[in-house]
Amino acid sequence: MTFTVDDAPWWTGAVVYQIYPRSFQDSDGDGIGDLRGVLQRVDHLADLGVDVVWFSPVYRSPQDDNGYDISDYQDVDPLFGTLEDLDEVIDALHERGIKVVMDLVVNHTSDEHPWFVESRSSTDNPKRDWYWWRPARPGMAPGTPGAEPTNWASFFSGPTWEYDEATGEYYLHLFSRKQPDLNWENPEVRQAVFAMMRWWLDRGIDGFRMDVINLISKAVGPDGSLADGPATTGALGDGSGQYMHGPRLHEYLQEMHREVFDGRRDGLLLVGETPGATVEDGALFTDPRRRELDMVFTFEHVGLDHGPGGKYDPRPLDLRDLKAVLGRWQAGLADVGWNALYWDNHDQPRIVSRFGDDGEYRRESATMLATVLHLHRGTPYVYQGEELGMTNAHLRSFDDYRDIEALRHVEETRALGYVSDDRILAGLAAMSRDNARTPVHWDASSNAGFTTGEPWLPVNPNHRHVNAEAERADPSSVYHHYRRLIALRHEDATVRLGDFTMLLPGHRHVYAFTRELDGDALLVLGNFSGDEQQVDVDAVWDGAEVVLGNVPDPAVPRDGVVRLSPWEGVVLRRVVGAATGG
Repeated sequence: MTFTVDDAPWWTGAVVYQIYPRSFQDSDGDGIGDLRGVLQRVDHLADLGVDVVWFSPVYRSPQDDNGYDISDYQDVDPLFGTLEDLDEVIDALHERGIKVVMDLVVNHTSDEHPWFVESRSSTDNPKRDWYWWRPARPGMAPGTPGAEPTNWASFFSGPTWEYDEATGEYYLHLFSRKQPDLNWENPEVRQAVFAMMRWWLDRGIDGFRMDVINLISKAVGPDGSLADGPATTGALGDGSGQYMHGPRLHEYLQEMHREVFDGRRDGLLLVGETPGATVEDGALFTDPRRRELDMVFTFEHVGLDHGPGGKYDPRPLDLRDLKAVLGRWQAGLADVGWNALYWDNHDQPRIVSRFGDDGEYRRESATMLATVLHLHRGTPYVYQGEELGMTNAHLRSFDDYRDIEALRHVEETRALGYVSDDRILAGLAAMSRDNARTPVHWDASSNAGFTTGEPWLPVNPNHRHVNAEAERADPSSVYHHYRRLIALRHEDATVRLGDFTMLLPGHRHVYAFTRELDGDALLVLGNFSGDEQQVDVDAVWDGAEVVLGNVPDPAVPRDGVVRLSPWEGVVLRRVVGAATGG
């Protein structure tokens, strides 16, 4: 079901901007970003040209996982303001033609949510079955090591089961122990979630980004049991086969579509976060005929630099692997479905530090990476500060980190005793989620114009020269390059809908592909290195028109050869009537 210029949904030509509210802009001096801070910066978003703003959670929460542990889905946490503040933000964005998407976190709640408070109050409470409660393993004393109902390992280290002494059973939490998993097998849970979603749509939002939505269905045995996963290290195993893309997942998503979105589908955006999804999974999720999701976030490309020891044991990126992964998704969703394109988000380190050069070539590598991503077929996502070329935080002390995942990793790794603190810190500096969560740089003043108080995370010292005020003043900046990329998607049907063909798949340093639609053709080239690269291209591109470049004298092929300067990214349009070549 290939989209055409005449029937393509609006989001094929849109760009989404993610706001992580606690780090965006503080309005009251408490060091934490808030909704009235967002109001101060809505014109920044309008000037950038984005079409949608996605908000990470602002709901009431104990903030164990920075708001992804929700205690009230239908109120705003006082840290961020009030529901009335949020209404004002939504109105301000809508007045500027920008849609609003809210984070939907319904695989789990906070353990302080009233649903869970009731659920844990007794074994016969009507909401007991709203969560996953199970007894200890047969023959083992409850609360003793190894007595957990399964051996599954939590995403945040340790087991996925927490023993509750009051009722003598365990509850499931795939993430923090303060994030118990909802039991979607129970139809009352689903109806409560759907009612909440309708409430938000009635309030005026334009869609949802669905957090780890592919984990909501667990594989349950006929007797209600959950099975162990294959052993990995120690007593814990990989239980993902029992809860990732579970047997009723698509049924639940289609039910959600019927119950929540039917009758009001026009103009909405539905994107799912789906760790572990394959291209085949992506095609099922995003086939419009199946009525599930518009697009999904895949994770394959952001796992390519994970080393043998996992995320915090990084290795250099092999560009050939990146091309293979992204090319496979482009090909797999060419005829049905749609891609979500991203480098950065609140869970990933800054891309310019990760796949680029955040020193001498910060501007060039940031703009090249943006060019390559935005010229793929799909909907691009820009994470706050990415449009400024913000870099990793370069935090130097364990005391500087706040992320629960990172802190649990430190605790667990230190307990093992064979990894030095220096090596642990190096892994955190490269890969911690806190790298993306440091405050946005608005100017060169103290605390980067983010707050008049003490920021909840340290501000990156390079804000003195990497900040919005400086970027806006420089026509060649990362910020203005993002503006041009966003405008290009709005204006150019080939960028939105053109066919994708990967070139030079075996080249170690150059990313190259074409986009073609109705006789129009674009060539995209990106040099992923600090050295000049010379590559051969089809002579049909000789003398091509430069559509967009990130260096003063963009490369144009001559005699079938193109020479790219360090970290250069360029988009070329084939001149009509040019000679073909081999």
